[in-house]
Amino acid sequence: MGYMNRGFCKRGMQLKTNAMGYQLRNHIPLAGPATREPCDGTEGRLRVSMGFTPRWYHDRLGVDFDQKWHLDPEYRYSSLVRMKELLHSKFPTIPYFTPRYTAGIEPTCATISSVYGILLIPMIYGAIPMYSVDGWPDAKPIYTFEDLKNQPEIHLDTNPTLNQLDSQMDFIASHWGAIHGYLNYQGMLNIAVKLRGSELFIDLLEEPEVVKSFLWHIAETIEAVSKRVQERQRASGFPVDLLSMSNCTVSMISAGQYEEFLLPLDKHLSTRYPRFGIHTCNWVADRYLDAMRKIDKMGYLDTGVKSDLPRIKRMFPDTRRALLITPGELETMDESELLSMVTKIDQEYAPCDIVLADLETTITDERVRSILDLIASVEAGRK
Repeated sequence: MGYMNRGFCKRGMQLKTNAMGYQLRNHIPLAGPATREPCDGTEGRLRVSMGFTPRWYHDRLGVDFDQKWHLDPEYRYSSLVRMKELLHSKFPTIPYFTPRYTAGIEPTCATISSVYGILLIPMIYGAIPMYSVDGWPDAKPIYTFEDLKNQPEIHLDTNPTLNQLDSQMDFIASHWGAIHGYLNYQGMLNIAVKLRGSELFIDLLEEPEVVKSFLWHIAETIEAVSKRVQERQRASGFPVDLLSMSNCTVSMISAGQYEEFLLPLDKHLSTRYPRFGIHTCNWVADRYLDAMRKIDKMGYLDTGVKSDLPRIKRMFPDTRRALLITPGELETMDESELLSMVTKIDQEYAPCDIVLADLETTITDERVRSILDLIASVEAGRK
């Protein structure tokens, strides 16, 4: 496959940009897991990034998210147009939900966003996707410890998953032009856990060098695949050159283990793209902050509301920060509790994104609109 040599790029090779030049904001593709996109300068003090689960669309529009949705760009386009029209009718204050047609085409629906959910890299390693009509694809762990030791050689030009993705990009380019979208490349630990399961954490303790080597292998695969895909996208007319690490499972290891096993890889990858960010999910990020601050160029960082928000803001002043509020909190908090939370975010953490992800069918449209109105009122009160 022609993997890069392991080791760090020289500091001089990093792209020199100002903060806005490398900042990322949260982006939730329609019916897809959250990822990141470049900031464009229009972000408000409290920018809402909102998304719903596939079940929400399935129940309202009858969209089936089975294998065809992920493999057939024409079928996916038609469903995404319907989904976006519905979202705009219900939540018109969210800019991303507004359809914007050019010559009869909604370009953001001619996309590879959400394809394979979070399974693109695991599938390249052989994971077998299990599709669902109303959910994201999932896969069972397939790797033994011997598989970790005997790392596969990844051939990009003959890998069946990438071949299928190539055919989708061919179709989008020939029918609609620019290949829009942000694939979810995940992060090294997430992928290793998806392939190996919880046994990976035992391996990490008992055979740390094997795990380190495997994580490096995954990092090199992420870089090779993302560079290949994004080069094709840029050639089609869609400007993308970024990487966002999804470190959702970082809360299952200590701060010292993060610094030993993942930080070297995150630091290395951060030098390979003009824009780089880290998603830590809605956990308390405090114990990992000192290590992550060693990454020179952090364009994005998110966390949960129980983290030390003032400290994060002090440590990452040039980073686009985001705060995740869970669906459970949104559904159960009364208005005074929610107002108190949003006011705290505004006072201690803004400017930032407020991420309302994975909203389910159990939350009413009226409740969602009231939450959006509350956030807007807090933001307006600060202007």
